[in-house]
Amino acid sequence: MTDPTQGPEHTGNRGPEGEPAHDPEVLQLAAKIFDLARHGDTDTVAAYVDAGVPANLANDRGDTLVMLAAYHGHPETVAALLHRGADPDRANDRGQTPLAGAVFKGERAVVDALLDGGADPSAGSPSALETARMFGKDDLVALFEKP
Repeated sequence: MTDPTQGPEHTGNRGPEGEPAHDPEVLQLAAKIFDLARHGDTDTVAAYVDAGVPANLANDRGDTLVMLAAYHGHPETVAALLHRGADPDRANDRGQTPLAGAVFKGERAVVDALLDGGADPSAGSPSALETARMFGKDDLVALFEKP
């Protein structure tokens, strides 16, 4: 898996004519919110989402706030975003899901938060289940295959 946190941040939002929204203040705010998710600032991220920021806000690589929080090991932030409607299975532009990222990084508390939020271990490519098998994480393979 590649690190989904590298690269310039853009909201990927479109203006009324379908053109990219390039308002520097909007892009700066989005970059700040992505950083807050990366650093696990749960209360501030939750406040922004409560104020109207989309729970599924994604950067120019398709990495959502949940993906960034999951990849950096912040289960409380993940749970807060899922509680506010974020999609636990939304894959980035490389087909990676937050759950597969958490498996790759060895973040068991994040795995649990995502599963509690409805994440599907078979979603994405490679899926969390495939990632667990690839890295010999037999405990997670057993968890994901449990009926």
